[in-house]
Amino acid sequence: MFNHIMVGSNDIERSKYFYDAVLGILGVGEPIRNTADSGHIRLFYRHDGNVFCVSEPINDEKATPANGGTIGFKCSSPEQVKEFHDIAVAHGGVSIEDPPGLRESQLAAMYLAYVRDPDGNKLCALYRVK
Repeated sequence: MFNHIMVGSNDIERSKYFYDAVLGILGVGEPIRNTADSGHIRLFYRHDGNVFCVSEPINDEKATPANGGTIGFKCSSPEQVKEFHDIAVAHGGVSIEDPPGLRESQLAAMYLAYVRDPDGNKLCALYRVK
């Protein structure tokens, strides 16, 4: 359904430091660094046919997070959820909501962790219990 997801950054090097560490937990390698025709820097993290992008806003306005928006990253184990969370916090992210752990709902049982990246974007690490 999706080709890519892109978030804005007010400090592309700070974002690279954060996302290199956090996405590295999921097996994602170095991003492709691109300069748009406008001169703005963009980072393209490619993994398993998916692309996650970080960009300086090309309209030169301040990057802001989406109110109510969350980007979920699929993890392979409960331990990876916790590691995603801990690495995110160690690299400038902020832990939000409940501590990482099991949540049971009508949808399913899942291990979840929520953080905000250095620009305030809300990220979720998720492992579905089988």
